[in-house]
Amino acid sequence: MNEVLMPVIIGIVIIILGVMNMKGNISTLHRYHRQRVSEEDKIPFGKKVGLGTIMVGCAVIGKACFQYVAEKRTDPAIETVGTVVLIAGFIVGFALIIYAMIKYNKGLF
Repeated sequence: MNEVLMPVIIGIVIIILGVMNMKGNISTLHRYHRQRVSEEDKIPFGKKVGLGTIMVGCAVIGKACFQYVAEKRTDPAIETVGTVVLIAGFIVGFALIIYAMIKYNKGLF
């Protein structure tokens, strides 16, 4: 149960950070990104980064849920589905975050 509880807690924390970003609070991002985003772009930038962050958090929670069901049913195929959900969530979430950084920061670094 501990193997499932920690990822759920981490996923919830990641989602909370994403919600903060979506509301325009980009203080959780690196100073470089905060400085390079214009004042009028902070809200759209925060929404895109926040949505990507929420996707990553949901993927972590989804993986934990599939892992829990796999342990109860002793079916490794279910855990494999959870791994696919985790990888897909990370790819889509980080792609959205990178897109927002390129669009509003004119680059990643």
